[in-house]
This record gives sequence, structure tokens and C-alpha cells, in this order.
Amino acid sequence: MPPDEALHRRHRRDRREQVQGGDRNQLAHVAELAKEATAQDTLIALADRGYYEGYEILECERAGVAAVVPKPMTSNNAAAGFFDKRDFVYDDKADEYRCPAGSIAIYRFTAEEAGKIQHKHWSSDCQQCHLKPQCTNSKERRISRWEHEDMLEVAQKRLEGAPEAMRLRRQTVEHVFGTLKSWMGSTHFLTKTLPRVGTEMSLQVLAYNLKRVIKILGAATLIEAMRA
Repeated sequence: MPPDEALHRRHRRDRREQVQGGDRNQLAHVAELAKEATAQDTLIALADRGYYEGYEILECERAGVAAVVPKPMTSNNAAAGFFDKRDFVYDDKADEYRCPAGSIAIYRFTAEEAGKIQHKHWSSDCQQCHLKPQCTNSKERRISRWEHEDMLEVAQKRLEGAPEAMRLRRQTVEHVFGTLKSWMGSTHFLTKTLPRVGTEMSLQVLAYNLKRVIKILGAATLIEAMRA
């Protein structure tokens, strides 16, 4: 089994074992459930930055789900005033990066970091480069590239090609959250422990869906569909 595939399986196992209290490891699971519920061969999944995670996007692509998720802007280099990774242009044929100064950062070695196989690149020209003060405080600027980063680039291009996607997501989803919070009041959940809270949330969502369908189709149509 390839090393990165083993890491991928480990990620999926760890995700299943985690208490599902956050969004970061939920994208592929929720997308697959939506794909099954809608009986569609392909699906587009719109999500906010909280759902961005490399393995989750990779799993979506493998499952026939086109993930559209903005990348969190958390670059330490950008925060420090240095060039961001987006300023380095990758050549997939040569497996090398061109830096803002025009030098070539070639592949050097591979390492595992935070559960991902990362390829390391840097240029031999860094120490003499006139742009080094804008690039790094280290001996050279090292650029990491994940084994499956091409999938992240596909997702990024998809997002850039649909600038209205995040606006559509907000219009479709955010008012639902607001309505549910309004119904539930300031105390939100009345029960305790995850199973009970899950049941309570499911009832809230069911009530919302029923009211929404009645509003759009009418009660008679809904009753007829439920009897069919």
C-alpha cells in the first residue's frame, strides 16, 4: 500500500473515532450522505472555510463530489509580511516552483508532516537573492507540496470559476440556521448528552423541513406524497 494511501486510511479511521463536534472532518461524510439521499451520481458540495481539509476534499473527489470550499487564510508567512505560497508558480511537468524572483525551487526530499506526505522544494539562489528579506528569515525558502495537492488546486480553480458560489451558499443555508436558532431560543438545546441533543436537533430540522415543504407545495400535496 502506498504510504500516502495508508495515511489516508488512518485519517478516515481517526475521523470516525473522533467525537464529531467540529466541521473540519465532516465534509466528505456529509457529502456522501447527501449524494446517497439525492440518488445522484455526481454532486457539488458548497461549504465554508471551516470544512477545508485536504483529505476531506480528496475523498470528495474520489466519491464523485465536486467540493467548493474556500481555503482559510492562515499563512504564517503572509502574516509575517513574507511572500505567500500562492506567489510561487508550480510546474507539474518538471515538479518545481518558480519563485517571485524568477529562480527555480527544485524537489529536494519527502517527509511526513501532520499525517500528510509532503514534498520539499527550494532554490540554491536564496542566499544571494535581492528579494530574500521579503521571502524568509531562514537560510532558504522551503516550499511544501502535499502528495495530493493537485486535487486542492482543482478545487481552488473550481471556486475561482464560480465567484457567486459562496453567496449562493449563504443565501441557501444561513437563513435556515438563523430560523432554527430563533425557534430554539437563547438556551438552544433543552437536553444533555450527545444522543439526546442529536435527537432534539433532528426534530428541529424535521419541523423546519415540514414547514418549508408546506409553504412551497402546500399541505395537501405533502400529505399526498407521504401516502404514496
